Amino acid sequence: MDQVFIGSCANAKYEDLAEAARILKGRKVAPGVRLLVSPASKHVVERIVKDGTYSILLEAGALLTNPGCSACAGDGGVMGDGEVTLSTANRNFQGRMGSYNAEIYLGSPAVAAATAVRGVTTDPREFLP
Repeated sequence: MDQVFIGSCANAKYEDLAEAARILKGRKVAPGVRLLVSPASKHVVERIVKDGTYSILLEAGALLTNPGCSACAGDGGVMGDGEVTLSTANRNFQGRMGSYNAEIYLGSPAVAAATAVRGVTTDPREFLP
């Protein structure tokens, strides 16, 4: 896995980011994996800052972007030829996030967080109590 994307205007509500943070807390993103997090709105950013979720994501190694579409629409986190992304967005057609020779797989925020830690697509249940 080259990149994990948790976000977009449609798929990064507060509950999504809190779920990812539960898995990422006290862990680090795998070497060589980019973890991009794009909250859905300014309101979501305010909530995750207030409750500490923002800090957990940063400490794990996530790059938090401005709220909105971000990598989902190929704006930041642009994939190169042969790269693989696991995304929580709702679209994965060729060229959506950059190169037409890249692969995009869709998953839940929990799968995305676990995948960011392991560096391969991962079942998140091993990280949950």
